[in-house]
Amino acid sequence: MTKKERFSYILNWFIENVPVAETELQYTNPFELLVAVILSAQCTDKRVNMITPKLLHDYPTAEAMAASSPEVIYEYIKSASYPNNKSKHLVGMAKKLLEDFNGEVPDDIDKLQTLPGVGRKTANVIASVVYNKPAMAVDTHVFRVSERLGLTTNSKSPLQTEKELVKYIPEELIAKAHHWLILHGRYICVARRPKCEQCGLTEWCRYYQKEIKKS
Repeated sequence: MTKKERFSYILNWFIENVPVAETELQYTNPFELLVAVILSAQCTDKRVNMITPKLLHDYPTAEAMAASSPEVIYEYIKSASYPNNKSKHLVGMAKKLLEDFNGEVPDDIDKLQTLPGVGRKTANVIASVVYNKPAMAVDTHVFRVSERLGLTTNSKSPLQTEKELVKYIPEELIAKAHHWLILHGRYICVARRPKCEQCGLTEWCRYYQKEIKKS
């Protein structure tokens, strides 16, 4: 099976079996999603969705959050992972939005990465989810699932994985494919004991064919 064929089979399976795939983070505008994604680093979406309603009710805009302080924001997000750093990032991000972007969340990946707490993965999430750009955010789920399925081979970094995926995935499917891979990794192709018996991709999965089928 060629790499191109593997991508084609897997993408077609997702198209047929998972027609709706979107972020599980709750948000109503770009600023809210940016806050949620910053909070989601090494933290579950479920936990983030418990934190954001009160936080965003009291600080619904960049202006409001910029006028606060990390110490105050900390009290809202202390149940998240790394709350000290994230509270500083959120206030810093809000101030940077006001200073450089008139309070609006930019749609450019490079500009997004100038915001505190925003790395390439977060920037790609915002660009793809909010602005429907062909950006592939690579988190631990995407990294693991891509390698197991054989979409990537011995990838050494998220950036390497990102480049290989966007090379083979049609541009119009990249934003949705990001969610397909994340959700598959979150619920089926889990880290420790992948639920291969529940997976419809075993026929084209390199990990299954090498590690499970032969055992």
